[in-house]
Amino acid sequence: MLARLSIRDIVLIERLDIEFSRGLAVLTGETGAGKSILLDAFALALGGRGDAALVRHGAEHGQVTATFDLAKGHPAFAILAANGLDDRDEEDAGEMILRRVQFADGRTRAFINDQSVSVQTLKTVGAALVEIHGQHDERALVDAATHRRLLDAFAGLEKDVAALETLWEGRRTARAALDEHRAGMARAAREADYLRHASEELKQLAPKDGEETSLAERRTTMMQGEKIAADLREAQEVVGGHHSPVAALASAVRRLERRAGTAPQLIEPAVRAIDTAINALEEADQHLNAALAAADFDPLELERIEERLFALRAAARKYSTPVDGLAVLAAQYASDVALIDAGADRLVALEKAAGEADARYSVAASKLSASRTKAAEKLNKAVNGELAPLKLERAKFMTQVEADEAVPGPQGIDRVEFWVQTNPGTRPGPMMKVASGGELSRFLLALKVVLSDKGSAPTLVFDEIDTGVGGAVADAIGGRLARLASKVQVMAVTHAPQVAARADQHLLISKASLDKGKRVATRVAALEQDHRREEIARMLAGAEITAEARAAADRLIKAAG
Repeated sequence: MLARLSIRDIVLIERLDIEFSRGLAVLTGETGAGKSILLDAFALALGGRGDAALVRHGAEHGQVTATFDLAKGHPAFAILAANGLDDRDEEDAGEMILRRVQFADGRTRAFINDQSVSVQTLKTVGAALVEIHGQHDERALVDAATHRRLLDAFAGLEKDVAALETLWEGRRTARAALDEHRAGMARAAREADYLRHASEELKQLAPKDGEETSLAERRTTMMQGEKIAADLREAQEVVGGHHSPVAALASAVRRLERRAGTAPQLIEPAVRAIDTAINALEEADQHLNAALAAADFDPLELERIEERLFALRAAARKYSTPVDGLAVLAAQYASDVALIDAGADRLVALEKAAGEADARYSVAASKLSASRTKAAEKLNKAVNGELAPLKLERAKFMTQVEADEAVPGPQGIDRVEFWVQTNPGTRPGPMMKVASGGELSRFLLALKVVLSDKGSAPTLVFDEIDTGVGGAVADAIGGRLARLASKVQVMAVTHAPQVAARADQHLLISKASLDKGKRVATRVAALEQDHRREEIARMLAGAEITAEARAAADRLIKAAG
């Protein structure tokens, strides 16, 4: 529910903070006091269209903040999560703050829980929190999809619809797999001979990923090794061959070691140095032998490598793909050939799966359609039972459920639309086209009372839906608003004292002169009992409040309980 509305610098409102409670809140006041300004500001916070004209004259920007207390798990939180905005602490889980800043140059900025969001996101969340209805407001009823959703909510069919959406997705997936397989078979059949030849040729070639690179590197190494082999052999002969100094050095070490006992300080450093030299020469000999082994190659191997590279690169040119892509192409062609050979069996299996998915969806959709048709009769009876007191006793409400299996969808095969017949003998038609403004508002009220808290936003706003009626009809409207307010929060802008008398919270909107009459500002005051009686008496009597008007106001308040 809406807990608080704060407005800054919007049209005639400089600073306004209103606390709201549960139940029915009515807003009354003289014509032109600013009731429409208040609703325009509220709509701005909910994502309504911005307008530079809303900014109070002389201010750089205006701002509207709406704070809501919501039950945990409310759909609005899911919308935040879907937009990556649901980072509330657990203790703040029930609060949501919508804020809109309107600049004098026409720009606007939107925030939810102090996080910047797009206006579209703000509008989506706002629609989940508040519905604003008036004689000329069609947003809640203009879309037939909304009618279907309301009927489903009335009948408690949301789980059935969710299950059907799952079956629809399964049906779509099965049909997509079947269509893809059929397209693949058709493509393969058109190119069967070429595919078989190409698949067999690439199978014989057996290309491998990275093969070209490894072969080219091996060939380069072998060709370079041939050039340096002579130098390696000469170096090896010097280090470890017949002319190697290792034997002479070893003999010298042995002679010196025999003299080490007589003059160790002279002999031992030299022996260690010669040992190090011998070890280094032996290590160099090992490296040279290894290099010679690596450089040594079979000329036939080089020929085989070059032939393999030639075959791979010829195939790459033939099939217009890089050499490294031949392995993938070979697998693709093999798959296409397998599709031709085994595609018929796979096609039968996919057709069976798609048929079973169709059947499951059709059974569930037909069952849901029957449930909707049955629920439509109950909804019609309930809504028509509310019409007579609203001075629509000659009107008739009808829920049209048209099933068309040729046009299935995620929510079923039904098109649901609310129709009315305003007078006997007239042609029934869609409620939005047939009903007048006053009739539409009363049909809407009857619907909302019947639907109660099902399929409704937690806050409903009714803007002068009692215009043009009085007496018993106004009293009936007030009674139904009060009944509705027992389930959801209701705000009503009204000129009917019968409606105002039933309020749980009465807010008086007025204008006050400022700066010695140079400008005016809109004010909102919460009325206590005596002031409330005076306001209802004014609504009854007009400019001059009489004792009879006060007495009548008392009777209305007492009658309302």
